[in-house]
Amino acid sequence: MKGIFKVIIICVAILTILNIATSSYAQDPGKKLYRGIANVVTGWIELPKNIYDTSVEDNPLSGLTIGLAKGVGMTIVRTGAGVYETVTFPFPIPEGYAPVLEPEFVFKSGK
Repeated sequence: MKGIFKVIIICVAILTILNIATSSYAQDPGKKLYRGIANVVTGWIELPKNIYDTSVEDNPLSGLTIGLAKGVGMTIVRTGAGVYETVTFPFPIPEGYAPVLEPEFVFKSGK
């Protein structure tokens, strides 16, 4: 019984360390390329996302007007940022391969 308890403790410790390590990794060209391609492919999702978010935060009429305008603008911005990052992925610009747009991906929360 003591052996099983030790194994469980070790497994939990290893999983905790791995979880911490994956959330603190540095940026690199591969990550920049992945981020760029993802934003080119999913940039259009900004349109319905902004309509929905504005409708929930304010009201449906605002969602269909202000949310639509934000969505069109962010679709262009996110897709453009994706093209930029895809083309420039081998170069460390901005410094350290940092994302040019926050949040990095359309599905991440910026808050």
